[in-house]
Amino acid sequence: MAAIDGDRLLRDLYAVREIGKYLTGVHRPTFSPPDVEARHWLAARLADAGLDASIDGIGNVYGRDPRPARKLLIGSHLETQNRAGWLDGVMGIIYGLELARSLGRGIDVAAWCDEEGHFGSFIGSRSACGMLTEQEIDVCANRETGVSLRDALRQAGFSGRPRQKIDRGRYRGYLEAHIEQGADLEDHHLRLGIVTAIVGSRRFKIEFKGQQNHAGTTRMAVRKDAGVALVKLAAGIEARFPAVAGPRTVWTVGDIHLDPGAGNIVPGGAELIFQFRDTDPEILDALEATLNELIAEAASGPCEVTVTYRSATDPAAMDPGFQLALASAAQRHAPGLHQAMPSGAGHDAQIISQILPSAMLFVPSIGGISHHFTENTRDEDIVLGCQVFADAAEAILAKG
Repeated sequence: MAAIDGDRLLRDLYAVREIGKYLTGVHRPTFSPPDVEARHWLAARLADAGLDASIDGIGNVYGRDPRPARKLLIGSHLETQNRAGWLDGVMGIIYGLELARSLGRGIDVAAWCDEEGHFGSFIGSRSACGMLTEQEIDVCANRETGVSLRDALRQAGFSGRPRQKIDRGRYRGYLEAHIEQGADLEDHHLRLGIVTAIVGSRRFKIEFKGQQNHAGTTRMAVRKDAGVALVKLAAGIEARFPAVAGPRTVWTVGDIHLDPGAGNIVPGGAELIFQFRDTDPEILDALEATLNELIAEAASGPCEVTVTYRSATDPAAMDPGFQLALASAAQRHAPGLHQAMPSGAGHDAQIISQILPSAMLFVPSIGGISHHFTENTRDEDIVLGCQVFADAAEAILAKG
């Protein structure tokens, strides 16, 4: 088995950490100047490793092995959430770079654009799979600034380049490595997780329309308080979801707005962003049915209730043979310190798995923290994960 260079791996990770560094983390949102700089930095490193490097018309960065024979595609993402962690996404990219160097052949690397969803939903990996239309690109915009995706691509210098698609015949499959973004491994004193499936999610924007009025003079009996209607729905979710949830179901009211949002005014409008996740499609359907019941009950009250946005991603099972290769390598290097586990977070692998056999490897997150600048993983766990990843990749490639 080929040995990786752990010091070189860490040097690369520390180097890219400086691009958009924020406190102990990174602020590198999609197509920001630091993100564009990181994409060019990666393309240069891939070229140095002997790969044919390019950046396509959606911002995906590719490094392709020019030698013959089928390849294994390794990927993840470079951009971050705002003022977030330094390993989320990029660790998997640098694993791919290190594998291309240490294995010597058979490895292609891809950095998918916007897994974090600043402009849309998995736009880079979906583009590579032929699932992103020009019409969708036309309507995508930055969720905070409103800048259109077309303008962002133009400003980044990627506009007008062709979008590249995955050649299925070229690849044996796809592997992705990632920090866990949770505390399951750490809580069980384990060092590696082999992902069995990636959760599906359902997301909703729910709006309430009442009657804005004076908080001091409007009698309680006649109020149409959109804020109260929102809170009752959120409380109903907490009361009813446990009965239909699975052991790993999660749900979140992640954003609430009241209109006009003043202490002396009865809110005439309110909205919340709500999501739930699970790996079982039947549980997802049951949760959505329960939510629809709660919305119907809320609509019988004094306020109008409308679902103004729905989106969904399907659960994705990982390839059993690739899981076995990862588990065998994990047992070789960390006997008894690994486990099979689902991913509670979404990843590009759930998109790529629709066209290529795919699998994922997790390493622990200290304290289970992610999407925050204090996110971290021990150096020795990063290096161990890469060696296990390399062994598994080599075993998969050996099967042709």
